[in-house]
Amino acid sequence: MAVAAVGATAAEITVKTLNSGPGGAMVFDPSFVKLAPGDSIKLVPQDKGHNVELIKGMAPEGAETFKTVLGKEESVRFDKPGIYGVKCSPHYLMGMVGLVIVGDKPDNLEAAKTVDHNKLAKKRFDALFAQLP
Repeated sequence: MAVAAVGATAAEITVKTLNSGPGGAMVFDPSFVKLAPGDSIKLVPQDKGHNVELIKGMAPEGAETFKTVLGKEESVRFDKPGIYGVKCSPHYLMGMVGLVIVGDKPDNLEAAKTVDHNKLAKKRFDALFAQLP
């Protein structure tokens, strides 16, 4: 996974970082995204205090880590199939997390579920994992 320009054949989904939105305060909209390998997410902060960072242990083996700049719109391409957990670094304690699934059969699902989180982030991840097929 790398910050990159979107290719002509890849899809790009816009995800907003919100102070308030679907699901309460400090949320990603949408907070659950399904992609094909090579697709991208365009991260659009609605406030200068938000960013998006990959959560350690919540990515397929060999996936590159990333952390976007606070308040800056960026695109992140997801090449490797699997489950990716993301957070807004400043608002993680407030439960600002999201889940990205790339491909149809994530090999790292069980490992991602075992990552320890604070109470609010765990509650939101439990709801996100419940949306998986």
